[in-house]
Amino acid sequence: MKRIMRTFVLFLFAATTALGAQAVAFLSDLRGEVAIDGNPRPMLLSEVAKGQKITVGRDSQASVMYIANGKEYILKGPGEFHVKDTEISGAVMPPVSRSTEWRASPKVLTQVAQTSAASVRMRSIAQPKADPNAHASFPFEGNIASLNPMFRWRADDPKAATEFMLLVVGQDKPVHTGKASGGTYRVPAKLRPETEYVWTATAAGAEVGAGKFRTLSNDALARVEKQRPAERAEFSDRLLFTLLLHEMGAVQEARESWARLSRERADLPELSALAR
Repeated sequence: MKRIMRTFVLFLFAATTALGAQAVAFLSDLRGEVAIDGNPRPMLLSEVAKGQKITVGRDSQASVMYIANGKEYILKGPGEFHVKDTEISGAVMPPVSRSTEWRASPKVLTQVAQTSAASVRMRSIAQPKADPNAHASFPFEGNIASLNPMFRWRADDPKAATEFMLLVVGQDKPVHTGKASGGTYRVPAKLRPETEYVWTATAAGAEVGAGKFRTLSNDALARVEKQRPAERAEFSDRLLFTLLLHEMGAVQEARESWARLSRERADLPELSALAR
């Protein structure tokens, strides 16, 4: 994801409709015909500022969540809605709202939205070929939001006997070794928080999986578990949880969450771009 941002830096400011201190909320969902100040099809996670007008077409819908307090407004069309400091007003009747526990980080919102904008724009120019081996190993990089992860790798022969080894970075003696098959393995004990690990999986003397990662602190893990939404939670709750993973540096878990959301919402190409 960082590589995408560096490569497409020219597109960084195209993702949001309002930048800087003026932004008070962002689009947490949208379906159908939606425009901000007359500009059609804003991107998911686009920021909105005080004084802007959101137009929602017939049989269309947009959700706007305030960054400071997590309050979300559901705007159903047809209608025009005006963004205020702490609320959305409608020309005919006030929109439905709900209170959430989310507090969004403007820095993370902007970073993720800009990345998706760059990715979507470049994908429209040329469709890259998918690498079937990309991100096959887990955990491979960054942080992970679990002390009991399921390690996995690409297993060309699911029945092949595999040697698994886990070490703490900087130590020569493994903290755990085991035998695996089928391309997955779970260590039968919790890992230590705030610890950097490296792991390998070898079959017939050849490395079939490997990675280096760091576990989160106990406080960060507790925050993740408290905010983890149910499977049938609102789309925006699952979206915000994905942003939380991104904020925590759990890049692989965030990417996989983007992919799940993308399969659910094929109408939002931003999601599939973030899953890459």
